[in-house]
Amino acid sequence: MPENSSCSSAGSCDKSSCEGCPSNKNGGGIPKEPMNAASNIKKVIGVVSGKGGVGKSFVTASLACAMKRAGFRVGIMDADITGPSIPKMFGVHGQVYGSEEGMVPMETAGGMKIMSINLLLDDEEAPVIWRGPVIAGVVKQFWNETVWGDIDYLFVDMPPGTGDVPLTVFQSLPVDGIVIVTSPQELVQMIVKKAYNMAEMMHIPVLGAVENFSYLECPDCGRKISLFGESNIDAVAEELHIPVFGKLPLNPDNAARVDAGEFEQIELAGMDAAVNCLREL
Repeated sequence: MPENSSCSSAGSCDKSSCEGCPSNKNGGGIPKEPMNAASNIKKVIGVVSGKGGVGKSFVTASLACAMKRAGFRVGIMDADITGPSIPKMFGVHGQVYGSEEGMVPMETAGGMKIMSINLLLDDEEAPVIWRGPVIAGVVKQFWNETVWGDIDYLFVDMPPGTGDVPLTVFQSLPVDGIVIVTSPQELVQMIVKKAYNMAEMMHIPVLGAVENFSYLECPDCGRKISLFGESNIDAVAEELHIPVFGKLPLNPDNAARVDAGEFEQIELAGMDAAVNCLREL
């Protein structure tokens, strides 16, 4: 992937390979799924991780809230079909309803639109035991059968790894770029590179990386404690020529807010670089 894929020069184009560009409706030779006729989504941002347990949904919600507070119209597509968590984080429950135009997503207290499999089930705690092709079909429906309306940024919270759903999103949706989420453990280099290499193969720009669980701040003295080891993300990001958007702390107060469905009340920090990058797209 050329270095100009990152936000250090977002929006530039060397016109050397238009075939795989996300701006090309038939990028990579695979036609994109049509957007719902009642939707006008300007930018699609995927949030990915090479493995589970790194707080990808938390980062997705953080990015969405940061852009909402910056004055943009925002939506979140919860594409983690078998492990959906976005609705609960925002205190959104119940079922979406349908209209002649399609499924109408639910809204958070702050006005963000959300679509998730949990908002289609009679029991949000019921397991989704579906095979890959069925799950991929649902993800497409979240795009072309959902009435998103006018959205500046649609964030797609993807399941971990490089399986069916990320492949479906990359091939079927006009993804403008991805943000990679990782944590400080030793295997961070492998995690980031797996996600990066998949995006490169699919001709999707990597906008930047976020390190979650980077440290715990002592409530008494303010010292930063590296619970999961010292950070390695800067070295990996430099090797891959992508920016580090932020290093988020492990905060028990934030965890309590998430459990209570009060994500929009969290005081976000460390998202400025991501907001500035997304503004440039």
